[in-house]
Amino acid sequence: MSGWAIKKHKIYLASASQTRVHLLRAAGVVFDAKASPIDEEAIKQAGVAENVPADDISITLAELKAQKLASQEAGYIIGCDQLLSCEGAIFSKPRTEQEAAEHLEKLSGKTHRLHNAVVVFQAGRRIWHHCSHADLTMRRLTAQEISDYLAFCGSDCLSSPGCYQIEAGGAHLFSEIKGVYYDILGLPLLPLLQFLREHGLMAIEAESGAETGADSGVKR
Repeated sequence: MSGWAIKKHKIYLASASQTRVHLLRAAGVVFDAKASPIDEEAIKQAGVAENVPADDISITLAELKAQKLASQEAGYIIGCDQLLSCEGAIFSKPRTEQEAAEHLEKLSGKTHRLHNAVVVFQAGRRIWHHCSHADLTMRRLTAQEISDYLAFCGSDCLSSPGCYQIEAGGAHLFSEIKGVYYDILGLPLLPLLQFLREHGLMAIEAESGAETGADSGVKR
C-alpha cells in the first residue's frame, strides 16, 4: 500500500481559510494553519490607484501574509491570495447581502477572471511563487434568481468576492468555466505540490510499514 512520507520540515499555511486547509490536508500535506491578517483592502486600493496589474497585487498580498508569519515561525511558510477582476474592476468580499446582490448583478452575463497567487517563504525570504488564472462566465441572472441564490447561500455569500461557492450551489450560476478546479477554490494546488516534492518536503513511500518494517502513513 502506497502512502505519503513527509520529511522533517515544519510547514505553515498563513491562512484561516478552511477551503485551503482542506485541500492541502486532503493531498497529504502535514502543516499548521495560522491566520496572518493584513490590511488587504488598503493594499488592493493602493494597487488599483497605481494601476498595478491584478496578478501583481495578488502576489503582493500572498507575500505579505507569508512574510508576516515568517517573522513569527521558522520553517516553510505558504501564503495565498485570490483576486477577482471583471472589465478592469477588482472586486472585494461583500460586507452585506445587499453588496453581494450588487456584485452578482455586475457579474451577471459577463466573464470574470480569478487571479490566484501562492508564495513560499523560507528563512525570511521568498523562495518561490506562482500565479494562475481561471475564467468564469456567469449566466445572465434575473433579480429573482439572484435573490433566490442568496437566500440559499446565506452568509456563505460573504466569503468570496464573487459571492459564490463553485463546489456547491454556485455551480448553477455559470454557463462556462475555464481553469483548474483547485484554482477556482483559491489555491494553485498542483504547482504547489510539485514545489513541495522538488524540495524534498513530500516523497512517495513505496511500501507500507507492515511490509518494510518502517512507519507507514503520513509523518513529518
